[in-house]
Amino acid sequence: MFFMKGDYPYGERALLGKMPGVTEVSFGRSEFINPAHIKPEDIEQAKKALASARDAMFSGNYDLVVLDEVNMAVAWKLVPLDDVLRLLSDKPRNVEVILTGRQADARLIEAADLVTAMVKIKHPFDKGVPARKGIDY
Repeated sequence: MFFMKGDYPYGERALLGKMPGVTEVSFGRSEFINPAHIKPEDIEQAKKALASARDAMFSGNYDLVVLDEVNMAVAWKLVPLDDVLRLLSDKPRNVEVILTGRQADARLIEAADLVTAMVKIKHPFDKGVPARKGIDY
């Protein structure tokens, strides 16, 4: 599992870190990225994440590689769309690759075998209920 979210303590990180056979590699700074003010170090971290995912994909050690929030990284111009498309086209047959994040580019959707959109219809947060440990994070 590869995270583009820096070292912030996200819930998925806590859960996956306890699972056998899962390697979590994290890239990015600890603060959120402002898409209006992308910093050179944000671009560098995103490129390192993509290179690490490529290495994992070809290592023979993984049958699943997840690039968490890579769709946003493409949308915000942190990594070139063509680099992600090349990663998908170079993928070994025995490796599944999952791309997550909003704003998936139409060319990534076209290149994918499976596309899912998760849409909130209703959530307790709408009534002022704060995020709940174990449920929301």
